[in-house]
Amino acid sequence: MKNSLETKLGIFVIFVILAVWAIIETLGSTDLFSHGIHVSATFDTVQDLKIGDRVKMAGVEIGHVESIALTNNKVSVVMKLHDDTVVQTDSKATIKFTGLMGQNFVAIDFGTPGQPKVKDGTEIASAEQPDLSAIMNKLGNAVDGVQNMTKAFASDDIHNLFGPLGDFFKENRAKFGAIVTDVTNITGQIAAGKGTVGKLIYEDTLYASALNTVSNLQSTAATANDMIAAVKLVVTNASAGQGTIGKLLTDDTLYTAATGSMTNLHQILLKVNQGDGTIGKLINEPEFYKNAKLTLQKVDKGMDGLEDTGPISIIGILANNFL
Repeated sequence: MKNSLETKLGIFVIFVILAVWAIIETLGSTDLFSHGIHVSATFDTVQDLKIGDRVKMAGVEIGHVESIALTNNKVSVVMKLHDDTVVQTDSKATIKFTGLMGQNFVAIDFGTPGQPKVKDGTEIASAEQPDLSAIMNKLGNAVDGVQNMTKAFASDDIHNLFGPLGDFFKENRAKFGAIVTDVTNITGQIAAGKGTVGKLIYEDTLYASALNTVSNLQSTAATANDMIAAVKLVVTNASAGQGTIGKLLTDDTLYTAATGSMTNLHQILLKVNQGDGTIGKLINEPEFYKNAKLTLQKVDKGMDGLEDTGPISIIGILANNFL
């Protein structure tokens, strides 16, 4: 009797242990009795996320979901993380799934290095994942659209669509054959190097001409560069006061001399205008003009008298004047 009671008690203890183990596994393994920090995130929808689902970072489990509650038209998810887990304040939580039939879990990214570590009770940002059911509905709609399109292309519809096109090719078969023949002949001539296109492809005359032109352009450019360099040298030397042009540009001796000459010329012209000196008197006094006019009249009369006198008389007059 005693052995039977002990046996029953042992079996009961075993069942209790199994039940406790099952409960612990259901609620998130041994984390139920371990220390950790709590963080929360708010989502528009948690899809099929349940209490006890895993929380992962880069695929490594770092905690589990402790509670899920509705608040302000949102869903608040509280997660319990291991003490040694480093979560930054700018880390984001996202609800993901391991496969089409897999279990959902919460994924937390690393955040930015150097940011402060979250404390117990901190709420972190969240990012929404596309709803799997919505994706499946869109795929279903796409499949329905493809099916409807294939139904529209029934045998009669295809015949109605492509029948006239086939009749067109049948009626113009001879023309299409002639076109193909002409194209074949043209490509054959081009391949043989005949015609303008064939010569352009197979002969290097145009290439040589183009190369010669480019060479001439390069030579012209080099000559122009040399001329530019020479002009730059002349300008540099002139700026430095070298050579005749440089001295004219930088030396003020010529300017000083020209200024003095202009001053003297101005004084001379001023004296001439005032009637000073011989030239001034010749220009400004009328007596010289009158005397010159009288002298010219006398010379003119004298010449008239010489025209009336014979050569011998002229010689005598001249002789008398000189003797």
